Amino acid sequence: MILCITHSGDYYNVDLFFAYLKSKGIPFFRLNSDHLNHLQKISIGQDSFELTDEDGNTVHSDDIKGVWNRKTWGVQAPEEMEEEYRPVFINEYRNLTYNLITSLEHLPWINPYESERKTDGNKMYQLRVAQKNQLNVPETLFSNDAEKITSFFYRCCNGKAVAKLHGVMSKSMTGEQMLSTMIIEEDSLDSIEDIAYCPMIFQPYIEKEYELRIVYVDGIFFTGKINNADHADWRVANSNYFWSAYTLPENICQNLTAMMRELVLCLGAIDMIRGKDGNYYFLEVNPQGEWGMLQKELDFPIAETIADYLIKRINIHE
Repeated sequence: MILCITHSGDYYNVDLFFAYLKSKGIPFFRLNSDHLNHLQKISIGQDSFELTDEDGNTVHSDDIKGVWNRKTWGVQAPEEMEEEYRPVFINEYRNLTYNLITSLEHLPWINPYESERKTDGNKMYQLRVAQKNQLNVPETLFSNDAEKITSFFYRCCNGKAVAKLHGVMSKSMTGEQMLSTMIIEEDSLDSIEDIAYCPMIFQPYIEKEYELRIVYVDGIFFTGKINNADHADWRVANSNYFWSAYTLPENICQNLTAMMRELVLCLGAIDMIRGKDGNYYFLEVNPQGEWGMLQKELDFPIAETIADYLIKRINIHE
């Protein structure tokens, strides 16, 4: 059995994955991470666990042979719970989830849990590893210090910078309910003192030809190109952009593969841009990033490739 950790609002990508497993006769269990709370019955022992989900489906850890950590969401306390007890509720269910997840770490995972946790939670670590593996990385500052940010702006940004949160409010590829990447110009520095309340990542604005969303699956690349030269982030631009298939240069594939192997990730959605100077710039890798639009619009078999990789790992492990 393959365990898929996702959330109650997930569809399409995960549905394709399940349909493929079903066609292969491989059982699976969907675990909605946002319902890993009072909605489910969970018992964890030293060597195993049993879980009954919100629909009454039961899984025992002994039956699980591999895990796809598709998309993890946090839990929320019940609306009727008194405010003073909510932090305790959330903290203890977070601990319960971590104990449940790590009890399976000996199995094949996409991605190894601790590797994914470290990478997704540390963009500066990503940039260091990318640069170490010969990828172009913009000069970057993660700061809440207005003086240092101003100095960085005048030293590195040639009059224009981008500022973004370390994490976004939503991982939606539509841009809905997502805090956009912001453009910083000299007149924006007048209010930079407010940065103390919300540290951000700052980089020089790179004049670009287009953006690339690259889905990496164990050395296989599915790359979509979108012609967004005029906006910092195509997801929030009010234009009808469309995807086209793209072939990465061999040296970029080699460098990305080396980076992903050092990060110990077998799956990731990588964002890069092609600058007007002809260079490719690495921006970030999201281990749980979106790729459904590439499969839908470009007919890339991403879900099937992810499933095949995990099945292969399970067969080797057994």
